[in-house]
Amino acid sequence: MKVNGTPMRPIWEADGEAGERVRIIDQTRLPFAFETATLASEADTAVAIRDMLVRGAPLIGATAAYGVALAMREDASDANLSAAYDRLHATRPTAINLRWALDDMRARLAPVAPSGRADAAFARAREIVEEDVEINRRIGAHGLELLKEIAGRKGRVNVLTHCNAGWLATCDWGTATSPVYQAHDAGIDVHVWVDETRPRNQGGHLTAWELHNHGVPHTVIVDNAGGHLMQHGEVDICFTGTDRTTATGDVCNKIGTYLKALAAKDNGVPFYVCLPSPTIDWTVRDGVREIPIEERSAAEVTDLTVLVDGEVTKGRAVSPGSPAANPAFDVTPARLVTGLVTERGIAAASESGLRGLFPEMAA
Repeated sequence: MKVNGTPMRPIWEADGEAGERVRIIDQTRLPFAFETATLASEADTAVAIRDMLVRGAPLIGATAAYGVALAMREDASDANLSAAYDRLHATRPTAINLRWALDDMRARLAPVAPSGRADAAFARAREIVEEDVEINRRIGAHGLELLKEIAGRKGRVNVLTHCNAGWLATCDWGTATSPVYQAHDAGIDVHVWVDETRPRNQGGHLTAWELHNHGVPHTVIVDNAGGHLMQHGEVDICFTGTDRTTATGDVCNKIGTYLKALAAKDNGVPFYVCLPSPTIDWTVRDGVREIPIEERSAAEVTDLTVLVDGEVTKGRAVSPGSPAANPAFDVTPARLVTGLVTERGIAAASESGLRGLFPEMAA
C-alpha cells in the first residue's frame, strides 16, 4: 500500500542487505512519527515482536520466519534451530501465525545441512511474505463482493472495523481492510468507522493513519460508539481480523471484538471476520476455554501516548494508585459471526464451513 504516495510494505530486505538483515516500519512510533528499524539478529526480531514494533498475526509470523533466518546466519546448528524456535515462540502467546511460521521453518530447515540453512531460511521467509500478500489480495477480492452488493442497494457503504487488521498488520493489503482498499480503488463510495481500540489505540493510531495515507474516507470513533451507530442505521457491515480462529469458527481478536459482535447481532448488522488460512488453529475447538489470552502491561491502560505542541509524550490516564488489568484479546463465539472471509472464499463460521473450503484438513 502507500505512504505519502510511495508503495511500501511493513517488512522488507533493503538493497544490498538481502540475506543479512531485515527492515521494518516501527509501529510504536506511528502515527506521530514515521521511522524504520533494522533487525540484524534473532534477538532484534524477538524484541520487535514482543514490544510490538511489529504486530498483527500475519506480520508476526513473517517476522518470526526472518528471526529464524537471522538465527541461522548466527549459528546454524540443530541446537540453535531448536533454541531459536523456543525463544521466538515465547514472545507472543495468542497469535497462531507465530507458531505456524516457526513450525514451517523448523520442518523445512531440519533436513538441510547446516552449511545451507541460512540461505534456505531467508528464501523461505521471502516466500512466506509473498504468500501472505497474495492471500490478503484474495481475501479482499471475496470481501469486495459483499461491499459491491451493499453499494448496489445503498450507494455509500459504511464499514465498521476494530483494532488494526490493515496492511500494517500483514505483509500488504491487510485482512479486514483489503476489501475496503479494493472497493475504494474500484471507485465504490466506501467510508470506514474506525474504533480507536483502547488501550494501545491501534485503530486510532494505525488504521486511521493508513486509511488517510491511501485516501480512504474514514472517521475515528470511541470504542463504545459502535452500538449506537448500529442502532441508527449508520453501519452496513463489520469487518474485523483475527489472531486465531478455531476449527469450529470461534474467533480470537483484539479485546472488544466480542462486544462489537454482540451489538451487530442485536441490530441485524452483518459481522464478517477476514482471515488468512494460517490463522486457523485446527487443533482447537473451544476458543473461550482453549486459547491463551495474553495479559499485557497495566501501563498500556494507565498511560496514553499523545502529541502536545508537536512533542510526543506520555501521560497518566487513570486515577493515580489504581491498579489496572489488560487482557489483550477476547473470543467471539461462532454463533455471532456471519461469515469467515478467507483466501478461498467465504465460509460459514462452523467446522463444516471451514472444512468445506479446506478439505485437506479433514483428517
